[in-house]
Amino acid sequence: MVAPTGQLDERLKTWASETQCRYIDAVNEHGSLRAAARALGLNYTTVNGAIRAAKGRASLKGWSPEHDMTKTVPEAFVVRGTSTLYDEAGKAKLQWVKTRLDDEKAGEVVRAAIAALSEDVRALAPLTPAPERVHDDLLCVIPIGDCHIGMYAWAKETGDAFDLDIARKLTTGAIDRLMQAAPPSKTCIILPLGDVFHADDQTNQTPAHRHQLDVDSRYVKVLGVGIEAFRHVILRALQKHERVIVRFVAGNHDPHSIWALAFTISAYFANEPRVEVDLSPSKFWFFRFGQVLIGSTHGDTVKHDALLGVMAADRAQDWGQTSRRYWYTGHVHHQSVREYPGVVCESFRTLAAKDAYAAGHGYRAGRDMVAIVHHREHGEIERHRVDIGMLEPA
Repeated sequence: MVAPTGQLDERLKTWASETQCRYIDAVNEHGSLRAAARALGLNYTTVNGAIRAAKGRASLKGWSPEHDMTKTVPEAFVVRGTSTLYDEAGKAKLQWVKTRLDDEKAGEVVRAAIAALSEDVRALAPLTPAPERVHDDLLCVIPIGDCHIGMYAWAKETGDAFDLDIARKLTTGAIDRLMQAAPPSKTCIILPLGDVFHADDQTNQTPAHRHQLDVDSRYVKVLGVGIEAFRHVILRALQKHERVIVRFVAGNHDPHSIWALAFTISAYFANEPRVEVDLSPSKFWFFRFGQVLIGSTHGDTVKHDALLGVMAADRAQDWGQTSRRYWYTGHVHHQSVREYPGVVCESFRTLAAKDAYAAGHGYRAGRDMVAIVHHREHGEIERHRVDIGMLEPA
């Protein structure tokens, strides 16, 4: 059965969120996407994006009638591709469905689906007014090294215990101390540097190489703790700073699950004008503050010695107009600072303990979190550090 022109097949609702179902009903009632958008009082882009997200999720499950795809696959699988045999009249006779996940192609659909689903999250009401006195010439940056929320480490095997509850306490405890120490700058950047989550899904393997991971608790519970922890981080930053910018950097452990966190946090703070959550899917992120130019990426795809060229190419105008340039990365779990012509590249430590693999392969590094204070003209002028020994939960 094919839906009439201008109509959407009702079966699409099987893979749609509550909001998407409402949009589908409006399209079928009013005859087109644009008419539905006008009736709903929304932009065409919003309605079209939500419908496309629903279709994308349906196609990953094997349902896309316009492409002769009508054989759905089990919940644990997604469709990578199909091969269809047509008869002389152009009618499909046989179809082969391939069900191995292609993460790179699925990523965009996953992000779009998460964005649409997060529309149903109830936003927080605007908070108390901004602090009365802040320093306009200062910028506070909190580069948060790989949190690995959901990782499990057995102290007898690795030297230090780590689990879901410890990860939450360390993250929230560190931000509490840093917010006490840092000056009240007008703007604060919360910058998780990737691998916020240890596992990307319930298979408990790394997405690219399928290495087995040591995990604590159920995947959905891990997501909930991540959301709780970063909600706390942002609420604490709002008490000290007038404007809070949040940028979640995708890592190699959580290229998809990080978007569940990012879109949920964005939806939660949608009614708070002092919070800006950057949802760009780019691997690289940049921020300009007077003479200061900051770049950030996880660090798994480009090494420090190549980041100079990335910044100069991607932000050529800003490069020419600034004199204090910095790259902030994670991934390696240890501190490394190197100055190249025109830019300083730094990787940051993590508060997470070593897992069994890292401990067994001799990786050893300190554990901390820092707040970096930049002056509009002079760049970094101070930093505050919280060591793991100041935070270790009882």
